[in-house]
Amino acid sequence: MSDNYERRGTDTGPAPAHHASEPLISRYARGDTSIPGDEVWALEAHLESCALCRARLAAAVESAAPAVTALVGGVWSELAPLLPTTAPMPGRRRWAVPLLAWASPVMMPWMCTTVLVTLLAVLFDRVSGSGIDFVLLLAPVLPVLGVAASWARALDPAYELTAGTPRAGLPLVLRRTTSVLVVVISLLTVAGWITGTTVAQWLLPCLAFTTGTLALGGLIGVTRAAAGLVLVWAAVIVTPTVAVDRTPFAFRTDALPVWAAVLALGLAVVIARRGSYALLGPLR
Repeated sequence: MSDNYERRGTDTGPAPAHHASEPLISRYARGDTSIPGDEVWALEAHLESCALCRARLAAAVESAAPAVTALVGGVWSELAPLLPTTAPMPGRRRWAVPLLAWASPVMMPWMCTTVLVTLLAVLFDRVSGSGIDFVLLLAPVLPVLGVAASWARALDPAYELTAGTPRAGLPLVLRRTTSVLVVVISLLTVAGWITGTTVAQWLLPCLAFTTGTLALGGLIGVTRAAAGLVLVWAAVIVTPTVAVDRTPFAFRTDALPVWAAVLALGLAVVIARRGSYALLGPLR
């Protein structure tokens, strides 16, 4: 355990909990710039859920940074009279919290595009009369574009602000990826029910491509990884499938172990390189 954290008893249970040490809180209150960035992020993340350390920080700020205390007091004296006349924020439904809190605010165009592409795939499957299952053909790459939109510097004007928060990095990437998968899997389930495509045929390739995007994204950037995988899929699978007018080997039962191996490898790479998702590099 780091020397910056210590065990203290709490009122909520007999077992002591880990809390930030007094020296670390004192340095943070003084605005010490020599504290490593990862320790600052860890402390801020801890303060979000620890009322005891927040109280200790407030006491440290009063003694170590009186100018900050005076500034906060002045702001509060101006805001306090306005609070009784301010309408409270409407409550959110509990079921809507995960999707609204985890999804990127710039993902709405991608969601609309995903719905449109899925509808077109169902339409082609109905009117083409060929042996190609268009829903099955597009299923693996549908979440890839959403993953790219959820963590792309060019698409999110608040990217730097979001990436600099304590909860940024792999946890935020996984949450946004989960919100993408919820939308895509729901759409594909309905589309598969209409066209007769079973979930077992597309779910594993869909998850494998998603983890593959994240794994490559830690190396070359999520946007570039998504674009590269889509191009490879179009060249290796989509084009030959349309040319021969039959379901490719990639969706047969014999290929499921291969997809499972790709999924496991992608997860291993994501876990091994989890620190790379918190970087503000030009490719992220």
